[in-house]
Amino acid sequence: MPIRPEEKPYLLDVSSHTFRQLKLIVPGGLIAYYFGTLQEFWTIIQSGVGLARSTALAALLSGCMTIGLFIFVLLTPWIRGVEPDFRVWRKSGILSSIIPLLTTSIVLGWLLLVMTLVHFSNSGIFRGVVGASSVYALSFGLLGLLPAPKVKRT
Repeated sequence: MPIRPEEKPYLLDVSSHTFRQLKLIVPGGLIAYYFGTLQEFWTIIQSGVGLARSTALAALLSGCMTIGLFIFVLLTPWIRGVEPDFRVWRKSGILSSIIPLLTTSIVLGWLLLVMTLVHFSNSGIFRGVVGASSVYALSFGLLGLLPAPKVKRT
């Protein structure tokens, strides 16, 4: 017998947006855990020397910059008082400078993470690329769950 909408259990009451984000979070988290990606990366940061540690720290800095810029884009409505139109971001004063920086930090951070895992750990090429991609999928899935503030219109 089908469940009627008024009898729907709360576990099934997940928005489609949340479900889309979970499709990034669950596989990204499981793969990163299975491959031990974050443990290997953290080991390189703590005990690595020279180029290994420098590359890992650069990857970490780029990842933090990505998160910071993403949160800044989310907070733009509160900061500027208007909701940006992301479809025409090139014409927006603030988005036209932030979006290229965000894109650069994503690509550079991912490449540095792959390079760190491939060259300075026992991951190898396949595990390094898949592990770095899973960490980024997990991160973007979690960032996508942050609510975007709305500007009250007067």
